[in-house]
Amino acid sequence: MAITWTSILLCFFCCTGEFCFAEEPNNYRKPVDDDDLRYWVQNMVWYHRFSLAEISSATGLNDSEIESALKRFNINSQNRPKRQKNGSLLVLPYPGGRHPRIGFLEGAIRPQRETKISVFAPWNETDYFVLDVPEAIWSNLGLTYLAHTHVPTIWSKRNIKLEKLEWNRTRNGTLTMTRKLPNGISFGTIIEPRRDSVRMKMWLTNGTKQKLTDLRVQNCVMLKGAPDFAAQTNENKVIRSPYVACRSSDGTKWVITAWDPADRPWANPACPCLHSDPRFPDANPGETKHLTGWFSFYEGKQIETEFKRIEATGWRKK
Repeated sequence: MAITWTSILLCFFCCTGEFCFAEEPNNYRKPVDDDDLRYWVQNMVWYHRFSLAEISSATGLNDSEIESALKRFNINSQNRPKRQKNGSLLVLPYPGGRHPRIGFLEGAIRPQRETKISVFAPWNETDYFVLDVPEAIWSNLGLTYLAHTHVPTIWSKRNIKLEKLEWNRTRNGTLTMTRKLPNGISFGTIIEPRRDSVRMKMWLTNGTKQKLTDLRVQNCVMLKGAPDFAAQTNENKVIRSPYVACRSSDGTKWVITAWDPADRPWANPACPCLHSDPRFPDANPGETKHLTGWFSFYEGKQIETEFKRIEATGWRKK
């Protein structure tokens, strides 16, 4: 096995007793057919602007296979489709293959793509923000779900591997994801792009025979894909629960996220990332609980006024 930073980290964690893998497993997703291959290559070349190495890391294909697909499907950086000026914000599944963080990489080994989406900024063709929804879910049972490898979950402690999933893509741009855990807990996310915002919903159903409490959720907005927002500091962040915002280096643009019911708004300068982390209400056996989320862009300098405008939309109740 080639020695990589991930290998070293896995060895470190093994030595500290937190978790251990016999060897670093592959983290790519091979396309299942030509339609799947075409979709993901378009996603990576046209929008995320991946290199051949990054496409290979995401798909497991070698350079010649990738180059053949690019030629066969006529996909290149020069024939990238133009965005609709008055359309919804561009939201795509994040393909993996490029780590969405700048730093604190040891806290997100082998990030899984089925919870991650990219929201592209309206002001240029290159900036994007990776949302991890959810990154993690806790309950009174312990760490119940984690979208990467970092600390042990209730499943990794029992050597249970969760299946790899993909976002369900609809023609109108809405993305949905549903996962059922081995103990009967189910959860899912709905992502709805609009012209002015991305509306999000999460749900969790208690399929166990016991009451679930302490249902904390960690939802992350990673800033690496937008360099003007990616300074590793919290000096460019404003936190007004449930709103968490980051401003561009020139102070004229903002990215804003919020979740309801809010539990912990914060930001991590090392990644760097934003969090408006919510909490599901306690759930009795058979009950389903819901969360509502918001993501948007703002151009201007009156961020507190923008928070009030967003609040007036009534997004929490929709």
